[in-house]
Amino acid sequence: MNESFQALTDSQWQVIQQILDDKRQRWHSLRDIINAILWLNYTGVQWRELPKMTGEKLPWQTVYYHFRQFKLRGVWEQVLDSLVVKERKRQHREETPSLLAIDSQSVKIMQFIEEETGLDANKKINGRKRSIAVDRLGLPWSLAVTGANVSDNEAGRLVVDRLRGKVPRLEVIAADHGYKVSFIEHVESNGWQVEIAQKPESSRGFVPQKNRWPVERSFGWLNFRRRLFRDVDKTIESSEAMLRIGFISILLNRLAK
Repeated sequence: MNESFQALTDSQWQVIQQILDDKRQRWHSLRDIINAILWLNYTGVQWRELPKMTGEKLPWQTVYYHFRQFKLRGVWEQVLDSLVVKERKRQHREETPSLLAIDSQSVKIMQFIEEETGLDANKKINGRKRSIAVDRLGLPWSLAVTGANVSDNEAGRLVVDRLRGKVPRLEVIAADHGYKVSFIEHVESNGWQVEIAQKPESSRGFVPQKNRWPVERSFGWLNFRRRLFRDVDKTIESSEAMLRIGFISILLNRLAK
């Protein structure tokens, strides 16, 4: 077991148990199963390597089964959405934001992955694109994974579609100059506005842009999850689930302090 990884404390488990535990009878502890999934997300090991953490008491097939079932039933999204609201309340904010920032990140894939991949011509990356929309605290409200060849506008529209019904107070989505007319029109058709930020032409390197820097920080948080260094999942649905699990582990660390 990785020494840097810490299993769920009692207080952390209480936070997630209220959302996740369906009171079903299981051969194996649901807490142990979630710990194994969080460990895999943190360390980046393969599913078949899980016995190194769990021993023979918890087969990797059991852990993967629950990961997949929660993915198919939308449980990971439900857990993340609930934790995001809890964190906003903890920081004395309204339950939903009035402003979100959107951006994308292209990452390389493992050699055996063939589904939903492509070449990002601008960043010279053959892989997949992660697009997220976060609030001022950097908390994710919508995310999507596509092939890296998919434009920011197309991926952004998918992220916007997944915001419907979730953010009643939303007024503005902040984006960079890569999000153009089709994205803006799509956002406005939902009754929201787009704020395009662009750094001065004379500036060099990274320059924090008004209302957009939180999304860059959120991508930085995910870099501490080794499973997310590259996209190693066969399907984009699994990739999206792993992104959500990464954010879930970050929020659990905050909420259970």
